[in-house]
Amino acid sequence: MGLIFKIFKTIIKIGIVIFLILLISGFYVYKSAIKNVPFEQKVIEVTSKNNYVEIQDISDYLKKYVVNVEDKRFYNHNGIDFIAIVGSLISNINVGYYKYGASTITQQLAKNMYFSNEKKLTRKIAEMFVAFELEREYSKDDILEMYLNIIYFGNNYYGINEASYGYFNVSPKNLNEYQSSLLVGIPQAPSIYDLKDKNNKAMEERYNQVLKILVKNKIITKIQAEEFRKMYLAS
Repeated sequence: MGLIFKIFKTIIKIGIVIFLILLISGFYVYKSAIKNVPFEQKVIEVTSKNNYVEIQDISDYLKKYVVNVEDKRFYNHNGIDFIAIVGSLISNINVGYYKYGASTITQQLAKNMYFSNEKKLTRKIAEMFVAFELEREYSKDDILEMYLNIIYFGNNYYGINEASYGYFNVSPKNLNEYQSSLLVGIPQAPSIYDLKDKNNKAMEERYNQVLKILVKNKIITKIQAEEFRKMYLAS
């Protein structure tokens, strides 16, 4: 038992050292990013685009759906959802590989503002520092507004304005329940979930997943979900 305890302590110490190294490295990546493009300048770049849409001009259905699908504790965390991180870790261990992420809406905004999709721990840590800064400087509605204006919805549609007109020829304000439910599933993997390809099985599976989440969170009823599913299959 004594030997096992010593080995365990050694592993813990090594783990702490590795974590500290990653934390410091991530912090320097964050500082380098905001040095190249100061935080205030980056926000201005995002919010000054011609097709930028303010939060009050975006469908309430879409806002409600995207929070529930992407980050249901969005209005309660400070940029990082530690409950989701633990759940993601357990789920990834169960499947044996990295499949489930735990990025909040704030983290996704931070990534789109400064970083690439490269899966590196130092990048994720740097992203967390930017997320903390966003939460400190802006309201939740400001963050959600910027997020919906910057994310990619596939088919070369960047932001909710392009996606709304591109897919449905309506303004973001006039997106209905069904249209909103379709859009919120795309940003997770826009290169895979093609809403215009009606034979895209990945999109169909993702849409079923979105509907299950919305039903589970009591945002829509099972009857509504079935109606939406039929509309999708018939389109």
